[in-house]
Amino acid sequence: MGLFSKSSSNRTSSKPSISERSASLASSNSSLQSPTLGFGKRSSPPTSSGPFSPTTTAPSHRPQIKMPKAPDPLVDPAAYLRSIGSVRARCSVLLEKALDNDLNHFDVDMSKFDDSVAFVVSIIKRDFAPDYSTIPPHGRWQHFNVGGKDRVTHLLQSWPSSVDTSERTRRLLDLFLVSVLLDAGAGTAWSYKSKENGKVYRRSEGLAVASLEMFKTGMFSSDPDQPFRVDSDGLRRLTVETMGKGLQVTAQNPITGLDGRANLLIRLSKALENRQYFGDDSRPGNIIDYLISHPTTQISSVPIVPLPTLWHVLMDGLGPIWPASRSVVDGVSLGDAWPLSSMPRDSNSAEWETIVPFHKLTQWLCYSLMQPMSVLMHIHFAGAELMTGLPEYRNGGLFIDTGVLTLKPEQMKRGLERFSAEADRNGQKCMEVVPMFEASDDVVVEWRAVTVGFLDMLLAKVNTELGLSGEEALSLPQMLEAGSWKGGREIAEVTRPNTKEPPIMIISDGTVF
Repeated sequence: MGLFSKSSSNRTSSKPSISERSASLASSNSSLQSPTLGFGKRSSPPTSSGPFSPTTTAPSHRPQIKMPKAPDPLVDPAAYLRSIGSVRARCSVLLEKALDNDLNHFDVDMSKFDDSVAFVVSIIKRDFAPDYSTIPPHGRWQHFNVGGKDRVTHLLQSWPSSVDTSERTRRLLDLFLVSVLLDAGAGTAWSYKSKENGKVYRRSEGLAVASLEMFKTGMFSSDPDQPFRVDSDGLRRLTVETMGKGLQVTAQNPITGLDGRANLLIRLSKALENRQYFGDDSRPGNIIDYLISHPTTQISSVPIVPLPTLWHVLMDGLGPIWPASRSVVDGVSLGDAWPLSSMPRDSNSAEWETIVPFHKLTQWLCYSLMQPMSVLMHIHFAGAELMTGLPEYRNGGLFIDTGVLTLKPEQMKRGLERFSAEADRNGQKCMEVVPMFEASDDVVVEWRAVTVGFLDMLLAKVNTELGLSGEEALSLPQMLEAGSWKGGREIAEVTRPNTKEPPIMIISDGTVF
């Protein structure tokens, strides 16, 4: 079977053969010993982390592809707010207000921004100097390798040589998608003890190891002869109880949002029945077949996929999994997009003009799914710079803990009252008290919107401080991985050593953060 080959039973009849469109690639891209990452900027040799490392990046000599414009919000506001181009554009409105210290819920001290920069630069230098080209992009792959164990490479090497490159990619896409959907904040009380090495992991890394071990047992597969896959029938039989058992949840080891996580995967089973994207066997990994055969994909020395094509697959194909309570415009559910009082408006403003989109989980999926497709199949994603920094509590917490943002007194009071009420309701002792809000709260939406703009500013200043420019400059995903996300976590651990929680806690249902 060729590099992109797949049996006809797993393709819809409307799709052209992948092997026909990419036969010329079989000889040039058959080796996995020199992986490239199609949303980086530079060529680098494979690193010590293994031949399948996501660290290495792609050459910059690519054909220029014109990106499609975002939909016109005056014509189709729902389509606009669901587009990746709308995220940075809408958040930039809040950035301008922040620079003028004109936010509704936060005081802004831009004199402290250099402290944020210095902290992030110090972490990047500590971990990667002097070879910053070894910084991998932000993605789920790194979480699987917690503790220095290259679990993804070990998984790939465990499969026989008869499993070809395209099927290996499908399997990793299956795993990565489910793992990302499970990757909402787990809370401080939960941990996972690996069945393979007996070590205990927490938070995102714990969820990554747990999802990998569940995947390897066939928990998400309907085929007893093929555990290493995710499909609609396998997910349909999941329950909250089986998910809790897989995550080792007990009364003494509670996890935040267990019901939300389980129901998200159960709803995914229905979404995977869309054969256009997920094929006849209803697998997430079949999106690789859709992307390669898509008319916007260019086949040259490597396949070049426009980022908006992948974005459309995830937004449209996974649309049914999001809770129905999210914002709706013209009868269309928008997903992770929320009304915000800080947005400029007047008596003539339309409903959509008050809404700020983030699509954090979809962006996290994009960052994470691009890695196996780039490393194993050498796909280059054109327009990946359209994506933004992830508006979540680690990146956002960095700017609060370094003093750039300070919650205004009336909101601080309200948030602390909510924290106290939740602690009383759950019978928890309060070692470290921080304000708490719902994900839909105006405070949280404003915080997230400003975070997107601040991360763009942070990237420019970090590159300046590191003396990096042009092809050597860090990309946004690299800065997220090595600096802001890690920095947000580390400063939280120092500031609140008992709980290690962010400076604002968000009541989560397991489907946003």
